[in-house]
Amino acid sequence: MPVAQLPHLELHYERRGTGEPLLLIMGMSGTHRHWGKPFLDALEPSFDVIAYNHRGVGQSSRMEAPFTIPELAHDALGLMDALELDSAHVMGISMGGMVAQELVLRHPERVRTLVLGCTYAGGPGSALTGQDVIAELSSSMLSGDRELAIRTAWQVNVSPAFAAGRDSYETFAEIARQLPVAVPVIMAQAQAIGSHDTSARLAEIRVPTLVIHGTEDRMLAASNGELIARAIPGARLQVMDGVGHLFFWEEPERSAALVREHTGVSVGSSARG
Repeated sequence: MPVAQLPHLELHYERRGTGEPLLLIMGMSGTHRHWGKPFLDALEPSFDVIAYNHRGVGQSSRMEAPFTIPELAHDALGLMDALELDSAHVMGISMGGMVAQELVLRHPERVRTLVLGCTYAGGPGSALTGQDVIAELSSSMLSGDRELAIRTAWQVNVSPAFAAGRDSYETFAEIARQLPVAVPVIMAQAQAIGSHDTSARLAEIRVPTLVIHGTEDRMLAASNGELIARAIPGARLQVMDGVGHLFFWEEPERSAALVREHTGVSVGSSARG
């Protein structure tokens, strides 16, 4: 993977495809590979797809201190600057959706369109991950059993029906084994999420916005997506029935089609810039 040299750190990223730039911002404990090959393959014919690793993840700079969601948004902006992107379509999921919210609120001129997937805005009516799910994840991570932690993460991030598929789990598990995210980094990400609150500012967002959420999301309830879509002027809500948190794993082709439709980019678009 190439590296982008920012003033304050380095971010490793993967770039593939041709067309208008699409910046993908991953969620908590995820890496560039967690977008999944089927979803990336479906986007590649239409976009210049850029997926990167947050600070502390993969070969990006080590985490030196706790950080905030606005600081992660500053990282995303720095990556765009390093890649000489005046603007891009932006898609953020889960924690990455929170980063995308801060990015568009602070630098609206840099965001062509916005896709917010399985995410959270904070404030009245929002709902973070339930204590039962947190207990499951924490217990598995602190057990010292890496395979148990991977299996638990899989089970709470996808719908029960999808979790039963062995092939998809093995792909997910191999990604986690090859590019693990350190527990202290995950804890720092969780701390940043805990202080996130853009609820009072969402009405300021003026770029075309699509909100995607699965009804079987155990990490962040679908009510979060409904709240965000109501708060952003003109936003469109796409609910995926029976789908869990990682909707782009369960429905990669459909998810990519929704992104293309929302951005107005057709299959085979080739102009980069």
